[in-house]
Amino acid sequence: MSSNQVQIFDTTLRDGEQVPGCKLDTKQKLEIAEKLDHLGVDIIEAGFPISSPGDFKSVETVANLVKNATVCGLTRAVKKDIEVAALALRNAVKPRIHTGIGTSDSHIKHKFKSNQEEIIERAVAAVTHAKNFVDDVEFYAEDAGRTDNEFLARVCTEVIKAGATVLNIPDTTGYCLPEEYGTKMKYLKDHVKDIDKAILSCHCHNDLGLATANSISGVINGARQIECTINGIGERAGNTSLEEVVMILRQHPYLNLNTNIKTQQLTQMSQLVSDRMGMVVQPNKAIVGSNAFAHSSGIHQDGVIKNRETYEIIDPSEVGINQSSIILTARSGRAALAYRAKNIGYELTKIQLDAVYNNFLSFADKKKEINDDDIHQIIKLSKLSPSIYA
Repeated sequence: MSSNQVQIFDTTLRDGEQVPGCKLDTKQKLEIAEKLDHLGVDIIEAGFPISSPGDFKSVETVANLVKNATVCGLTRAVKKDIEVAALALRNAVKPRIHTGIGTSDSHIKHKFKSNQEEIIERAVAAVTHAKNFVDDVEFYAEDAGRTDNEFLARVCTEVIKAGATVLNIPDTTGYCLPEEYGTKMKYLKDHVKDIDKAILSCHCHNDLGLATANSISGVINGARQIECTINGIGERAGNTSLEEVVMILRQHPYLNLNTNIKTQQLTQMSQLVSDRMGMVVQPNKAIVGSNAFAHSSGIHQDGVIKNRETYEIIDPSEVGINQSSIILTARSGRAALAYRAKNIGYELTKIQLDAVYNNFLSFADKKKEINDDDIHQIIKLSKLSPSIYA
């Protein structure tokens, strides 16, 4: 893998599906997995095979279907979990077992009632067992965000010795600040023996709204995999948003970090996941929200009409949208009204536009948004010459 290539690990079908009410059946999982494969994601985490017969079947069928991406199954650091995952993944072209254990003091003390040495032993045993079934083993250090860096480096060193190919450093509770998370990645790059034998991976949660920022900080500081979901769905406040990190890397070429994602498919992918999971995308969601390329302020509209880049840093076509939206409201100016009127067949002179605009403001004060039918009515009320038709 190129040193500037960032792998995209999509966990929509596993972590994303943990959202209450977003359960997918096997047919829906297959549909999404196929689209993710076409989108260009490098790894698809298809589920947690031991969690239920349904999840086992979903992982098994996704493994049979996907031809390009690595297919991954999650496990705990438990032999039976690993064996069940291996069985579900047996027909995958590129299988990966994703196993791990909590490493923070909180997890060690309260969740496992254990100590650091026993945690390292269990981590090594899990990776060693997984290597009996697949070559590609990812180890997750759950709650790494709150794990002491020195201990985390010890764990990582030992699991690399055992054969781990990817080291997942999750900010499980979304606690880290971007500088803190980036520093953690840099510490591991500098202090883990044979770190060049494994890929560091970011898995960030959005409890404080920092999942995307933390993931970008992680790759700037040496990580080469980002674990994310379509629309940023996931446990609690969600996961890192795939479309956000991909477009950040694309829009900042000086970072010299690339992905394999076909960005023109992002909006369609977002809509598919939203529809199948029954989870509406908030209108102001970055990249794929319905307002992401919509303009209602007169000043912004005038600027965008003159030159799109005045207020848009992304060309809508790059993410699968035909064009920006000029939304007519009481805050819209004459330029926006003339633009929308021209789109439906009217060519207004300056004098005619002034007359129509006065009627427009009366309408706009009574409605949240003016549509094309309203424009027809406004122009009709303005009693202009037939020559206004383009």
